[in-house]
Amino acid sequence: MPLPLAPIAAIALRYGTVAVATYALARSVERGRRDQRAEDALDDAPEGMTARRDAEQVNATARMRRVIRFGDSGPGIEIDAVSLTRIRFRKV
Repeated sequence: MPLPLAPIAAIALRYGTVAVATYALARSVERGRRDQRAEDALDDAPEGMTARRDAEQVNATARMRRVIRFGDSGPGIEIDAVSLTRIRFRKV
């Protein structure tokens, strides 16, 4: 019994197009740089959520740090998610 190649070719063409588009997008994105001052600010953020309001702006931080283990004594990964937010209101 012959193998129908038309459905397989259509799926391969679709995934190939997505792969080429993803590769082109990845090549066009400029490589970012690491700012040590920003890294230090993220490391100094306390766990949980905080907010501060001044006359002109509102600042907020959120941090969640969790360790996930695979099994009782198995390998684990640490997830450290930090967000710094500033919302500024100015009359123009």
